[in-house]
Amino acid sequence: MLDEHARYMRYAIREAERAFDVGEVPIGCVIVHEGRLIGKAHNQREMLQDPTAHAEVLAITQAANALGSWRLENTALYVTLEPCPMCAGAILLARIPCVYFGAYDPKAGVCGTFMNLLEDKRFNHQAECTPGLLAEECGALLSEFFRNIRSQGPRRAKLNGNGPVSC
Repeated sequence: MLDEHARYMRYAIREAERAFDVGEVPIGCVIVHEGRLIGKAHNQREMLQDPTAHAEVLAITQAANALGSWRLENTALYVTLEPCPMCAGAILLARIPCVYFGAYDPKAGVCGTFMNLLEDKRFNHQAECTPGLLAEECGALLSEFFRNIRSQGPRRAKLNGNGPVSC
């Protein structure tokens, strides 16, 4: 069974590599329904200039279209980085029962780092969360991306919207 989960995570890693290649933060996600890939995406925030264009949200939309339903029951979501609050909320609202992620997110992860939003019994739906699947591969891609960004200096960071904000 671990081999099957690793195979799906490798699909998510391929999506993350696509993001890396176009200058997006390299996060990839796939959704599987009864052994069939029904959604796949990578971050597209910069390309779409949309703060909600996270890999998970885009893959959930594809999967819902593939099934013709917003209820993604009997599915599993594989993502290279621990979901943020927005993505965890989308996962819960889509009724996805199983989530597998690669690297922990020390800045925004809510599937074990800050809290475990997906398994919080106060919600009417919970998702079982399995962390650390191919974590080293997932983390290495993110580390390389941010190392490249830092080596390009503040101009690159500002172009990517990571510069200082004034109110």
